[in-house]
Amino acid sequence: MAWGCFEHDLRECDKFFIDAPARRKYYLKVTFTKTYIRRLTHVERRVAKMLTKEGIIPIRGGQYKILSEHQIQALHDATAEVLQKVGLKVMHEEALELLRSNGCNVDFERQVAKIPEEVLMKYVGMAPSKVPHYGRDAKYDLILDDSDSVYVMGGAGAVHYLDMEGERRESTMRALEDFTRLEDTLEYMDIAHFLLTPQDIEQKGHEMLLFAHMLKNNTRNFYALPGGCRKGLEFQIEMAAVCAGSVEEVSKRPFFTAGLCILSPLTHRRDFVEELWACGDYNIPAYVEADAMAGGTTPFTIAGCIVEVNANVLAAIALAQMKNPGAPCVYSSSSGILDMRTLNFAGCAPESTLLHMASCQMAHHYHLPYYGTNTPDSKLPDAQMGYERAQHFLGCALAGVNIIHVAIGNLEMMRLASFEQCLIDNEILGATFRFVQGIDCRREAIGLDAFEEVRHSSRFLECQHTLNFVRSRERWEPKLTDRNSWNSWMERTGGKDMRERARAMASDILKTHHPKYASDRQAEEIDRIAMEAQKYFVNGGTQ
Repeated sequence: MAWGCFEHDLRECDKFFIDAPARRKYYLKVTFTKTYIRRLTHVERRVAKMLTKEGIIPIRGGQYKILSEHQIQALHDATAEVLQKVGLKVMHEEALELLRSNGCNVDFERQVAKIPEEVLMKYVGMAPSKVPHYGRDAKYDLILDDSDSVYVMGGAGAVHYLDMEGERRESTMRALEDFTRLEDTLEYMDIAHFLLTPQDIEQKGHEMLLFAHMLKNNTRNFYALPGGCRKGLEFQIEMAAVCAGSVEEVSKRPFFTAGLCILSPLTHRRDFVEELWACGDYNIPAYVEADAMAGGTTPFTIAGCIVEVNANVLAAIALAQMKNPGAPCVYSSSSGILDMRTLNFAGCAPESTLLHMASCQMAHHYHLPYYGTNTPDSKLPDAQMGYERAQHFLGCALAGVNIIHVAIGNLEMMRLASFEQCLIDNEILGATFRFVQGIDCRREAIGLDAFEEVRHSSRFLECQHTLNFVRSRERWEPKLTDRNSWNSWMERTGGKDMRERARAMASDILKTHHPKYASDRQAEEIDRIAMEAQKYFVNGGTQ
């Protein structure tokens, strides 16, 4: 809008100030409205967005379907052809036997199973379309399904982080504690993840220590790595039972989800199969995740990569159902393109976003929930990060990606984490979800009563309609975005940019937010089991 037009509107408002009593009345109403907006608390904003007393209300995406029905069928047909002609390499003798007994053509010497389409679809059809994700705190309960509901998972696994002074440091357990406390305050994070992989601990069995950390410092459902074997998952269930009361309660209401990574192209390692079947045995939901690179571990094209991911993930879900019918599985992908100039993974390239948008549609075609997306390739919370995050979040939300994965705090394609980035990501998610929310066109939202009340006076700021809707979801209230004039911005912030403002906000949060989610007795028992579990891995799988 032209500034001259805006000035005209202000002059119209100024006419109202000629009358002193009216001026006082107007001033009181405007002051109330502005004060209400400014004092909208963290919790109230959250209630207005995603979390209520009854639980998480998802954002509804799916407004943009990138694939036509004809394209979906073409990709499905290609998937079936690849699995029937090329087959799946399965490095697990019992799994090969199971595939053979269920109608697959198995070459035991080459460890390759060729899976007929009818066998694939029979067992994929056994996988549940709804996968509950429970929180230790029931307000974080959610149900993933094949609809377009969108949720958010925290960041993951960075081996370095930027400290408050911007210095790049190796990840530590102390830094992970700080990042977990910071993420715990973010209203758009529905599922937690360990943002750092600390380098100051023994790396063998480190998954057990990270599980213990998440259990003690978080009450959302959280992502866990079982450690590549059944025993690792059993140790984690034992730790979870300290809080749940028993192993049976953990299986009945699991509040963590196992992340299982598949090797591309078309390969199921022995440890992957062991984890997959263990999850089914204990009713632990599994993210069955393909980590493919278009042009590296799959064909160069987006369509070729979609087919490899689809074949690998569907075959794994079918194998899970052959062993444990009804085992909860989430069709998952952290795939993207291989940049041909640098030979690095480019997770937030536009082609990678398209890959996730299409993969989401493929998952929903089979009535399976979908988890996907990647982190920025940028090394700093800068302009590159901003456009990478915005287009990636927006594309995936519009596509109906059920879990926007690694959405908080990561940079440098998951290798790096930043305190400021956690808050900036939360801000970008808020703007994304408001965009996806769309426009309320009900009669009361249009405000015909407001037109009649105000008529030609330009006094909409004081009318009842404005006061009614300022409490609604009509407006998104940013925390970091600055909309002041230059002079006000300088006066209020000293000219700080968004990164500097985020740094100050993060510092304030870390000074005051010190939650305790496990009793001293529980924490002691969880740590004891975690140390025993790590010792198991350090000793090569023996006690």
